[in-house]
Amino acid sequence: MAGSRIGRLRRVGVITGAVTALLVGLGITVAVNAQAAAGCRVAYSTASQWPGGFTGNVAVTNLGDPISGWSLVWTFSNGQRVTQAWNATVTMSGSQATAVNAGYNAAIATNATVSFGFNGSWTGSNTAPTSFTLNGVACTGNVGGTPTSAPPTSVPPTSAPPTTPPPAGNAMAAVAAMQPGWNLGNSFDAVGADETAWGNPRVTEALLDNIRAQGFNSIRIPVTWSNHHGAAPSYTIDAAWLARVKEVVNWALADGFYVMINIHHDSWQWINTMPTDRANVLNRYNALWTQLAAAFRDSPSKLVLESVNEPQFTGASDEAQSIGLLNELNTSFRNIVRQSGGGNASRLLVIPTLHTSADAARVDPALSWFTSTNDANLIATVHYYGYWPFSVNVAGGTRFDATVQSDLTGAFDRVYNAFVSRNIPVIVGEYGLLGFDRHTGTIEQGEKLKFFEFFGYYARSRQLTTMLWDNGQHFGRTSFQWSDPELTAQMKSSWTTRSGTASSDQVYVPRTGSITSKSLTLNLNGTSFQRLSQGTTNLANGTDYTVSGSTLTLTASAVTRLVGNRAYGVNANIQAHFSTGVPWRISVITYDPPVLAGATGTTSAFALPAQFRGDQLATMEAKYADGTNAGPHNWTSFKEFDVAFAPNYTANTITLTSAFFAEVNDGARVALTFHFWSGTTLTYYVTKSGSNVTGSTT
Repeated sequence: MAGSRIGRLRRVGVITGAVTALLVGLGITVAVNAQAAAGCRVAYSTASQWPGGFTGNVAVTNLGDPISGWSLVWTFSNGQRVTQAWNATVTMSGSQATAVNAGYNAAIATNATVSFGFNGSWTGSNTAPTSFTLNGVACTGNVGGTPTSAPPTSVPPTSAPPTTPPPAGNAMAAVAAMQPGWNLGNSFDAVGADETAWGNPRVTEALLDNIRAQGFNSIRIPVTWSNHHGAAPSYTIDAAWLARVKEVVNWALADGFYVMINIHHDSWQWINTMPTDRANVLNRYNALWTQLAAAFRDSPSKLVLESVNEPQFTGASDEAQSIGLLNELNTSFRNIVRQSGGGNASRLLVIPTLHTSADAARVDPALSWFTSTNDANLIATVHYYGYWPFSVNVAGGTRFDATVQSDLTGAFDRVYNAFVSRNIPVIVGEYGLLGFDRHTGTIEQGEKLKFFEFFGYYARSRQLTTMLWDNGQHFGRTSFQWSDPELTAQMKSSWTTRSGTASSDQVYVPRTGSITSKSLTLNLNGTSFQRLSQGTTNLANGTDYTVSGSTLTLTASAVTRLVGNRAYGVNANIQAHFSTGVPWRISVITYDPPVLAGATGTTSAFALPAQFRGDQLATMEAKYADGTNAGPHNWTSFKEFDVAFAPNYTANTITLTSAFFAEVNDGARVALTFHFWSGTTLTYYVTKSGSNVTGSTT
């Protein structure tokens, strides 16, 4: 992903998972041919725990005759659910969990032990199960007798990584164990003198410790090498730069992270010239990876290497040439790393599609390359930043609607079907929304939360591993605090469960006139509605609100109480609670239709006066008198939020940018239609004359 400071668009991408996960999601039972065990013992422990999630380890000892396939069954007493597993396939039916052996650990000799691990979700409490059956026989700790020891109990949670790591060479299990992941963006990938070139502070051990404490199991450390190596032909990497990268990599490994490093913005700085400068690009690329392979050959297996970030080729004759050049780079990368020996002989290597895109035209050729290598320790990677109009708020893409959802499921399904169904794991190496490059308020809060809730859910349904792109806009690099706790809570919850949402997180109430009841549509997402609360006080069902099917209605009396003296803006926040996940906040807002005023200015600085009066701006249309579209993106009347226009609620203005006027016809009158979240629309007119602009309401 290109850093936000150079304004480049991220590419679309997707996923990871397993065929068994699809079967589980469809409720299909996986049959196992297994012999009955005469006796068994199970050791169950909680290796780590965080709000809403935990990692469990299970060791199964066969005390009876040898068995050639196994199925372990237990019941959770507090509603816990297994969401991801390694070394076994785990399915849920209500509160009952069933773990079925993987192909490589089906046999358990007498007195032998097999282990598996899993990530799960919990609410309230996380009591360990007390009884297990192996192939239908109760595990009592003896052969047909009474237990030889007390039933297992929960181990106090720690921050340690799982004690049952995936087996060496099992790429699918390793990638599952990497979920969830986080990007150290705009630090070592910054184009400049050092890691502070794009405004972030130097990376510290404390930062990595705090990220680990947030529940992340993997960290991607993008690195741009172009300003940190010598001239041809050796392209010697600067020793101090390499040492610094290794220092931070080692800190992360010591924290228990899986760590991914790569060649990052080099992709558009010089690798993209490969169509016209093939020999020099290939020599430079090979020289860098030869040095990096040698530098990291003896690192632990949790270090993962990524070929190149978002590969692209300027001036390629066609898509086929670009794909051929990428295949050449990826082949060279794999050969160099594998031939360097040590841990690199079997190290997990991450291979991107062209542009790290999940489009079929990029996925299918990548699959062909993977198939031709016959290398079981490869991982495919794509990036995903959502349906573009929604992701940047353009073309009327203000809501998380069916189109946005379909784009996500289509991308994830394509990658699942191409790679995961063939046991090729996939990492979504970056995800987020493109509007976040400006600020996280480009997309309305509730719509943003619905995107992240669904993203996490569908990622789990495909067992993909996801890595949040964070260039400092999410987790403070020195404060160690999340800039948007509500977004973070929704994201973390989505790692393990679903949350209920609603058609909106806003209820608008006019400042004058009679107050009426207000209704929202609940999106239950497989949960059940429980209650409404304001702070620690529950609202009264039947008096303050009613629920009919999926319609939640606030009564007129409750709305009257919540708006109080009806001052402009948010008068109250209430929470809708569901059976799982995080509550859904609903803001009760008093407003009057905004008022705009005439103004003069220039194309470089035009701000029209706007009394928002409690309302908020959703989007803006621009049309000429003949009805044709005006301004940038003239294929749509709806302009891009924060690019063509931007509200300032403190200054009470709406700014029309120089980028907007750069594509407006001189002397032509443009009708602007402002759409507000209350449903109010207002029309305003601007005329550009050279560098001067006049605006009026009529």
